[in-house]
Amino acid sequence: VLAHGGAWADFLSRLADMRANSSGAEFASSLRFWLFSAVIHPVLQPILYASEVLHAAPGPKVADIVPVSFLLGCGVIAVAYSSFSDLRRVTGIALMSLFVLYIGAGLEGRDPSLAGDYDIQLDGTYGEKIERGCPAPEEVQLASVEGFDLQKYAGHWYWHKVHDWTQFKEIYDTTLDIELTDEGYKNTLGIKGPSPKTNPLSWDKSPLANGAHYSWSGTIGPNAQPGVSNERGFGVAFPNYIVDVKTDSDGQYDEIIQFQCIETGGIRLYEGIDFMSRSPVMAEDDLLAMHERAKRAGLYPYGASPEQMHHVERRDSSLGPVHNAWQRMWDALGVRNAMDVLDESK
Repeated sequence: VLAHGGAWADFLSRLADMRANSSGAEFASSLRFWLFSAVIHPVLQPILYASEVLHAAPGPKVADIVPVSFLLGCGVIAVAYSSFSDLRRVTGIALMSLFVLYIGAGLEGRDPSLAGDYDIQLDGTYGEKIERGCPAPEEVQLASVEGFDLQKYAGHWYWHKVHDWTQFKEIYDTTLDIELTDEGYKNTLGIKGPSPKTNPLSWDKSPLANGAHYSWSGTIGPNAQPGVSNERGFGVAFPNYIVDVKTDSDGQYDEIIQFQCIETGGIRLYEGIDFMSRSPVMAEDDLLAMHERAKRAGLYPYGASPEQMHHVERRDSSLGPVHNAWQRMWDALGVRNAMDVLDESK
């Protein structure tokens, strides 16, 4: 805690302000949303590390899945852990210290290795000026959004860069499908993970190696401003602003910058920024141009600068689905569509 003492103090102060200026139900819902992502990130890291150790273990495998040497190693660790109380105590303290340190780094919001996917500051600052709460749509939307056409928004999009702590830097091949409905639209997010870059030995053994999907809804009120909608997903409701659109030679939307923001009791709890394109591949110059447009829109204080967004990795689509013993096991266990139970679009 002391390593990031200032960040923890600032967090607790703003959390108190948020509680004082919101209803009990609103505060509880917002806190649950924040806690889930704050906790799941540091919990995921040792799991990903252990998966790399598992698949680096040499020797024969049980059912072509788990190396015998890994099982033996786990057995030795289990015996030692159960036999020596000092080992249990030291291990427990070390793990809890790392857990608190990781969260503290997210609250600090300045660790470049965590930028983009684990910046969990309340009213986060990405420069000298602290921006309080969420901006109004007109404060961040560019002129390109005038006359926004929902029909051109629909269809298949590729995420290229993102600032969003509900996502993970280990996720790759992220896509967004937008289907129009009577009330507005339905979002379906497609993800895979962990990526071949972050987990070179274990990525293809993951239950998400062939993708998972999560859907949520977006509604558009009768008097809504162009490019502004209200979405409900991940247990909370939040506005979505289309900040900028770029059209192709046929006048169809080819690139989009969108921004989500959650404010509770005057405190900004979350901001999400997505750089999306119809193409799975974007040149670096085109991405830099999107950053420039985001800067012109005033999104840099909310995390849209290059150092505050992470690049979504893409695997060559020609390589096709992953087939191995682990994928057959996940299919047999029925976890392929595990995220479907979280569908909030209905």
